[in-house]
Amino acid sequence: MPAENASANGPVADRVRRIAHLDLPGAGQVTVSGDHCYIGHIPQADGLGTTIVNVADPANPKVVATIMLDDPESHSHKVRVVGDVMIVNHEQNNRGIGRKAEEMQDARARLVETLGREPTDAEIAGRLGLNEADINLLIAAEKQLYDNGGFKIYDVADPADPRLLHYQKTGGKGVHRFDMDERYAYISTEMEGFQGNILVIYDIAEPARPQEVSRWWMPGQHIAGGETPHWQGRQHRLHHALRFGDRMWASVWHGGFRVIDVSDLSDPKTIGTCNYHPPFPAPTHTVMPVPFKVEGRELMLAIDEEDAYYNPTEAARRKGQPHANLWVFDVSDMDDIKPLSIFQVGELDSPWSRTPNSRFGAHQFHEKMVDSLVYCTWFSGGLRIIDIADPLAPQEVGSFVPEPAAGQPAPQSNDVYVDDRGLIHLVDRNVGYDILEFTR
Repeated sequence: MPAENASANGPVADRVRRIAHLDLPGAGQVTVSGDHCYIGHIPQADGLGTTIVNVADPANPKVVATIMLDDPESHSHKVRVVGDVMIVNHEQNNRGIGRKAEEMQDARARLVETLGREPTDAEIAGRLGLNEADINLLIAAEKQLYDNGGFKIYDVADPADPRLLHYQKTGGKGVHRFDMDERYAYISTEMEGFQGNILVIYDIAEPARPQEVSRWWMPGQHIAGGETPHWQGRQHRLHHALRFGDRMWASVWHGGFRVIDVSDLSDPKTIGTCNYHPPFPAPTHTVMPVPFKVEGRELMLAIDEEDAYYNPTEAARRKGQPHANLWVFDVSDMDDIKPLSIFQVGELDSPWSRTPNSRFGAHQFHEKMVDSLVYCTWFSGGLRIIDIADPLAPQEVGSFVPEPAAGQPAPQSNDVYVDDRGLIHLVDRNVGYDILEFTR
């Protein structure tokens, strides 16, 4: 619907104008190709997977297709499109509980060692950052078998009529975020014999018959190969990796990030490592290179995900610790990667920054730069446009904080994409899709 009818209260904006708004269900990722926007949805009760919207007239976006899931145990909240090929993920629902279930035995063992006795359910829950009532959910999750993880490839030559070409099974709880280009898909997924998500590269020259090319993982993840992780549970795992030229830039959660040489795609090699956790508690969500040098230096950006403050137990435990933020790194020397600066949004910069049970800090940025501007989502902080022309002192030059959708306590801006026209596509984790314009 037109922007002026979206809300009587309106957003909080600085040099950003809303062109249009649709009350679409909560989304995990948004991407634009040509005249169409593709939105992958957070798990929905009705099984909604992907919505395709015609945005040729950005003031009047129109839904032209929806893809529903036939598997109530899975969701499909990520989507990418290159040419006529669309890929969406297939991942187990409620994976947070599933992952905590896998950590439960380790938590119990550590507590036995510390306490000298069997811990209570309340003590185990406290160690995992959960409520005691959640222990029964963990026990059920431990017993649940899941064999539907993977990704699906569609032909979207006609976006109004997407055609499924192939369903590629992977392993574990399935595929999370990923990257793709005209020839390859760079998939972050669990696989049998590994602990946590790893990178699996597929050749999609024939989209109906993808072929595995290679795998990359951190030493310690290949349990079946005799490796032993030096971290607890799934704290170090691939979130996703982005390809730029012959390098891939991989965010590995509480393990920071890795830079991977893929000049030989059949044999990916780690050439750079950096981990700033601790002291910073929020895990690394996305990393990408800056496409130009500044004063002779090669730069890289990282953005962390706010993953604790919305959970009441974790919020109480982490009170006083910094929110997730944006980082600027000097990566001129892969043997000596250095942080240069961070950018943080203050709690006073959003009226919903302290809303109970809602996240506030950073989450994601548009995964491509054409100039010195970075377009970031900040959950209840909305969209923040940050200029890193001076990498030692990033400056905010625009912002847009949507009003909460009906029935929601706060906005939860989750993902952002900037199209070839310079228009900004912003999706909310709960409800809402906005088309915006930076008025500069």
